Amino acid sequence: MQIHVVRQNETLTTIARTFQTTAQEITAANDLPNPNNLVVGQALVIPIVGQFYFVQQGDTLFSIGQRFGVPYQQLASINRIPVNQPLRTGLRLYIPQSTKRNAEFNAYVEPRGTTVAPVLENSAREAAPYLTYLAPFSFQARRDGSLKEPLLNQFPAIARANRNTLMMVINNQENDQFSDELGRILLNNIPVQDRFLNNIVSTAKKYGFRDIHFDFEFLRPADREAYNRFLRKAKQRFQREGWLMSTALAPKTSRGQKGLWYEAHDYRAHGEISDFVVIMTYEWGYSGGPAMAVSPIGPVRRVLEYALSEMPANKILMGQNLYGYDWTLPFVQGTVARAVSPQQAIQLASRYRVPIQYDTTAQAPFFRYTDDAGKRHEVWFEDARSIQAKFDLIKELNLRGMSYWKLGLAFPQNWLLIVENFNVTKR
Repeated sequence: MQIHVVRQNETLTTIARTFQTTAQEITAANDLPNPNNLVVGQALVIPIVGQFYFVQQGDTLFSIGQRFGVPYQQLASINRIPVNQPLRTGLRLYIPQSTKRNAEFNAYVEPRGTTVAPVLENSAREAAPYLTYLAPFSFQARRDGSLKEPLLNQFPAIARANRNTLMMVINNQENDQFSDELGRILLNNIPVQDRFLNNIVSTAKKYGFRDIHFDFEFLRPADREAYNRFLRKAKQRFQREGWLMSTALAPKTSRGQKGLWYEAHDYRAHGEISDFVVIMTYEWGYSGGPAMAVSPIGPVRRVLEYALSEMPANKILMGQNLYGYDWTLPFVQGTVARAVSPQQAIQLASRYRVPIQYDTTAQAPFFRYTDDAGKRHEVWFEDARSIQAKFDLIKELNLRGMSYWKLGLAFPQNWLLIVENFNVTKR
């Protein structure tokens, strides 16, 4: 699989000829929204086995082999050139597909309103072959220990058909807001807590959930140890049923990090108690803030490196957004950016005929445009390059895998690159 960035005056036909494939195959692989009007800077996934590399000044077979993890003797043999032959700049070399490692993938799916939109169900059905876990969001705990159920529709059936572990996501939201008071009751009132656990067990059995996932956020700092005690108790209960237990964690960079989102989340304890954790490494760029990458690689790395100081790598799922944002400029506090899928972002760049740029520090694509009303915009989103950078980080840090927030916004390149990089574990 090859990632190619469109250059000035390139067409699908010329790109296909370069990589010995067809325009139709490239269009289908990327579900291209703009096949006849490619954008300069647009990243394409080329559906070939292995990839081609074009020799740059100073390259040697040895340096290229090191870069791609292939012995230089093998590169020489595959490309039918002498081992010691100097390489001509621009020479095309074939790089074989690298060995893939196993990894786990989760995706949340969030039905809203009174019905499940067909596009959301279809999104889950399309993603499920590439997932270990499918996580309908969410069961909301109540103050009496009962549960408010989400719309599930065909999600359990989709999970069964694709050998996904159905993840039961439970949170402490009231009126769509995280409630520290609800958390306090559930974590400290033992009779309520026991009813809560009993209701979780009966509901999980009813629908076939095999991982119980706690997404308790904005808890009181004073409830940090109460949360740890609750998780130990819940883990023992679920273990008797043969189920996994996982938790969602705010993106911390130190044990004593201040802030209501962070203080009750004890990375070391969660790493000891839970089977795995999802770390929410996204939303640096968020709808209510100024324009920037949603999950810039530097801050993501710093969170994960801290996590590795507190828990084993094989318990960590890196959180990853499947969306970007379109901000109106200049940013004004109180305004809200519009969420866009990678496909929608490409359509915008194509419509307004602006090039896509790539921030190599954040490892994220972006562009700016002026709309029909004369308003300026800045869009940050995800593409094949940015998601490959995250996959490389998973491999470098030897993490368990990745968890996506959330299904429903199309990003076909992501699923192609999962298969290119990993063997998806099924449970």
